Amino acid sequence: MSGIWQDNFSFIAKNNRPSPIREMLAVIKQPGMISFAGGMPAPEVFPVDQFYEGVHILKDQGKDLLQYGTTEGYPPLKEFLASWTAPRMGRKVGPDEMLITTGSQQALDLFAWSMIDKGDYIITEDPSYLAALTVFFNHGGSFLGVPTDPDGMQVELLPGIIEKARSEGKKIKFIYTIVNFHNPGGSTMSVDRRKMLVEISKKYNIPIFEDDPYGYVRYEGEHLPSIFSFHDEGGVIYAGSFSKILSPGTRVGWVTGPKEIIRNLTVFKQGTDLCSSTITQALVAEYCVNGHLDRHLPVIIDNYRIKRDAMEKSFEKHLSPLGITWVKPQGGFFYWLKFPNVNTNDLFKKAIDKKVAFVPGDPFCPTQGSGIHNARLCYTFPSPETIEEGVKRLAEAVTELALPAVH
Repeated sequence: MSGIWQDNFSFIAKNNRPSPIREMLAVIKQPGMISFAGGMPAPEVFPVDQFYEGVHILKDQGKDLLQYGTTEGYPPLKEFLASWTAPRMGRKVGPDEMLITTGSQQALDLFAWSMIDKGDYIITEDPSYLAALTVFFNHGGSFLGVPTDPDGMQVELLPGIIEKARSEGKKIKFIYTIVNFHNPGGSTMSVDRRKMLVEISKKYNIPIFEDDPYGYVRYEGEHLPSIFSFHDEGGVIYAGSFSKILSPGTRVGWVTGPKEIIRNLTVFKQGTDLCSSTITQALVAEYCVNGHLDRHLPVIIDNYRIKRDAMEKSFEKHLSPLGITWVKPQGGFFYWLKFPNVNTNDLFKKAIDKKVAFVPGDPFCPTQGSGIHNARLCYTFPSPETIEEGVKRLAEAVTELALPAVH
């Protein structure tokens, strides 16, 4: 690299952390590769025709939509979301309690700008969403990981973790949690733990970022109340996204919270992209107001449930006899597998040779080494037949890796 750039990079640029998933795309795109790696929706369920119906709005309101929009977001979309999310949020939030973002990923970045100083600590599940860890790390944050089980973050461990960290002089800025159909863990936080987390938040004066991009993609059981709905002191900020319930190409997300933190995020957004695309927001709003979102969600859910069940069946057939375990997700996109005595970084190389890809667990884990025997697999993109073949190849890779070397 030319010295003129290297010598003048910022400290953050010299020490940033790229996304391992994005970095492995070239490998995953090899001909014949079966990929369980990327968390991609199935293109066959994209509502192309229904979304196209709203294009008339460009003709009807083009002079306004082609102009700069407000940073806060397109009012009709905010009004729809406030009403649509009210059952989950416990009430209808006001316009100054919501910000439309360019995907929920931007909400994480704006929140990091608002909260993190270099050396601050963030409490997260261990494992946690890789892109959130990347954002928080690149803003100078460090992590305190909390183990998970089928009921999500083991919240009962938090008081001890918080008190120990504070006794060591560590400053904890917030708790980050993916409550429904966790990425990558697949678990869902129980209602009792949600309530306990709120009490801990209030006792220790630590706010919560509730990330919920998958919550509306539930295959069985009842929807659970948000942590936001339990916190009577306004200590929670909640992020949602259209990426998994409409399409990731819209790049439309939203974040809800007390007006003081939403105002802070809005100011940082002014300096980031001025506003999210008004055209895209208007198209999404038109799609939603016409009832297409509510009609289409069952289509998405049915498609993904079939694939989840296909992967579960394949796991039971090919992986369970090898001692591999997992949590069956009630919704969302992912399985989190545990491979006893197998380093999944080594397994990834062996699997790639067999033309099947997954994401090794280590990058998802804030505690170094805690994911070395884990892997994340996504089931939403491939067909059930492809899932069966891919899991079969993965089992072959595990078996071969466990065989003693022949001398």
